[in-house]
Amino acid sequence: MFDGPCAVARDPAERRFRLRLARSPRVGPVTFHEALGHFGSASAACRELAVSAEADIVREEQALAARRGRFIVWGDADYPAALAALPDAPPVLSSVGDLSLLRRPALAIVGARNASLAGRRFATELAADLGAAGLVIVSGLARGIDAAAHQASLAAGTIAVLAGGIDQIYPPQNADLHAAIEAGGLLLAEAPLGTPPLARAFPRRNRIVSGLSKGVLVIEAAAKSGSLITAQRAAEQGREVFVMPGSPFDPRHAGSNALIRDGAILTRNANDILSVLGLPHCIPQAIVKPRQKSHDIDTAKVLEALGPTPTAVDEVVRRCQVSAAAVAEVLLSLELEGRLERHRGNCVSLI
Repeated sequence: MFDGPCAVARDPAERRFRLRLARSPRVGPVTFHEALGHFGSASAACRELAVSAEADIVREEQALAARRGRFIVWGDADYPAALAALPDAPPVLSSVGDLSLLRRPALAIVGARNASLAGRRFATELAADLGAAGLVIVSGLARGIDAAAHQASLAAGTIAVLAGGIDQIYPPQNADLHAAIEAGGLLLAEAPLGTPPLARAFPRRNRIVSGLSKGVLVIEAAAKSGSLITAQRAAEQGREVFVMPGSPFDPRHAGSNALIRDGAILTRNANDILSVLGLPHCIPQAIVKPRQKSHDIDTAKVLEALGPTPTAVDEVVRRCQVSAAAVAEVLLSLELEGRLERHRGNCVSLI
């Protein structure tokens, strides 16, 4: 009869057999759990199946220990209960960093790799506010939204789930962030050390990101974004899906807006998330201060012609009926103030 996850706590030998079974060829998460159910224990499964040798486990364990890390096996006391309950829960996770973060409530923040300045700023602000409210921020250490969320939540607590081995830095430009999370947060990886982050591994990684979390916040997901896979897995796992809305004319928001249409929670600030999760509103509601009106006629005209949707600079000139030089001067001033974002094709938008 299947002993369940508690067998690991009662029998250290069973833990070793689970490691060997999990690292065996052609044994994925679903096969692992089916084998436990069929044979009753990992030790019994290993007697019947061709599994990894103990020496292979020892070598990987020693290499992980050299990075000040260790395995978390399905059934360990440190294994997150919410993740353990999933039918495809990872049998083993490599970990480096602060395991106490796994005992705190978490929220995932995911989104576009080629994120806009506004999207990155939103991710930064919400990650910081949610961290101050006591939530650990989980993401996938990708460029753009992931990196902004991790960076903003380093002090309060952040968990990065990697698609490859825990020693594989991807993308390379996030090497410093990878090191910072290793030192002050928590790195997790389902794949063995040395495994490159292949394309098929990212959807598998995404189920762990959502599985660790009470909900997932999506920021700037295009129509075929990988973030939509994370949102789908979150919904399947019974997690909340939160979405930052965007302009219907901006393709970067096509997937995000579709999620809202299909029932995801429109999110404007941290309190929108805290309310749904039943957590205290320890973040004061934002006080919006009206911008001081400019007495410059050209600036007023340019502001009136712009909005959140990217607009060609030539079109701004035509709408304002002022010189191109005057418009360029106003646009530069707005950009320096952090109120303007530039896009491809000589287009601009207000932030």
